[in-house]
Amino acid sequence: MNAFLQRVHHLDTLAFLWVHVTKGFHYRKSVRLISRTGDGVWYFLIALVLLLIEHNHGSTFFWSGIIAYAFDVSLYLILKNLIRRDRPAAHINSYQASITPSDKFSFPSGHTAAAFLFASLIANFYPTFAIPCFIWASLIGTSRVLLGVHYPTDTVAGAVLGTSCAFIGIYIYSLQGSL
Repeated sequence: MNAFLQRVHHLDTLAFLWVHVTKGFHYRKSVRLISRTGDGVWYFLIALVLLLIEHNHGSTFFWSGIIAYAFDVSLYLILKNLIRRDRPAAHINSYQASITPSDKFSFPSGHTAAAFLFASLIANFYPTFAIPCFIWASLIGTSRVLLGVHYPTDTVAGAVLGTSCAFIGIYIYSLQGSL
């Protein structure tokens, strides 16, 4: 790891420890619930409902989302396995995460990426709901740090990944209308 990345990792670890040791976080049950709202099934169900009942943007939202999530998952898996950053519990002695993560590596945060992707789609098609959705996406990212399965920069990278993939999906789907 080069000097810059070592410095970022060191600062990330200090921020993580500040939250978990100095602040003595005690709200794990409610944070776990917030994190669970970022599980993938909810995105699909909401998009499916919009596809079926919302005639203005429902179909475009659904298919843009399918394309965006295909990019998101692909890039997420490539980055996770290329960067191979250990989760905090594997790096910090005597630390135990509050939940068991689904895989070994932490960078980027998939929950955060998916939440920001969804929030970005909502912002594009249903701007009235943009602010609450971005607050919710931010809470999901924060919950992943508070539960001990991600460093702060993992969630920042997830937010950038998800937002970028949302706009890629919207753009690619818009191309089919011009063909």
